[in-house]
Amino acid sequence: MDLQLRGKKAVVTGGSRGIGKAIALRLAREGVDVAIGARSEGPLREAAAEIATETGRTILPIVCDTMDGTSVQRFMERAAAELGAIHILANSAARVGGAAGDVEAVAIDDVIHDFEEKVIGYLRCAREAIPHMKAAGWGRIVNISGGSGRSPGTQISGGVRNAATVNMTKALANALGSYGVTVNAIYPGGTLTEVILEQRAEQARQRGVTLASLLEEQASRTLIKYLVTAEDIANVAVFLCSPLAIGITGEAIAVNGGGSPDVHF
Repeated sequence: MDLQLRGKKAVVTGGSRGIGKAIALRLAREGVDVAIGARSEGPLREAAAEIATETGRTILPIVCDTMDGTSVQRFMERAAAELGAIHILANSAARVGGAAGDVEAVAIDDVIHDFEEKVIGYLRCAREAIPHMKAAGWGRIVNISGGSGRSPGTQISGGVRNAATVNMTKALANALGSYGVTVNAIYPGGTLTEVILEQRAEQARQRGVTLASLLEEQASRTLIKYLVTAEDIANVAVFLCSPLAIGITGEAIAVNGGGSPDVHF
């Protein structure tokens, strides 16, 4: 299927690894030039070189800290100047999980940090990208939320910031639809990324089994006998970026292999 994205220009935060990197790669495979942002320059440049080599697209590595409004502004200005436009924003720059702890255990400062990193960080990026999308008369924003937004258990921080991300997504969609801009969120569940694979490798080592056998065992306990990967998340995210997805906006879509017990109407 042709997603009709060739020639579009995208910005992906958290683009040096994990879901962000997977989205950047999938966009580039569809003919999109991409600016990727992250805090660490070395991994960022490595990711950009890897994606550019595979796809032949322009991939700009730009150091950006989404906790810093000035950094975000410079990031977007440079991306727009060097790519020539910004049509797509994928927000994926936030540490996985957030601070641990229930209401009595979690540190309040950690909750504030998590909220600013994800919700305010995503908001900063959206505000800087929106004028470029309005100028183009077309745009797509995809916010990577997290399953704890729907199923927090007893944990405070992850659920609070992920639910807020989805609420913000709907408000943005309501405000921007008349400009040809759609805004959606994705709820990933447990997703195989580089970091998770490293953790599973250590678990396998401690148990004296191979990584492959450990992953096979874990997959066998899932509903679809499959462990969702960053690439699976990226496939959905990039479809939402496509002109073909014009009928979807203001939605939060779970991509978790059916792992959530929740029902939503």
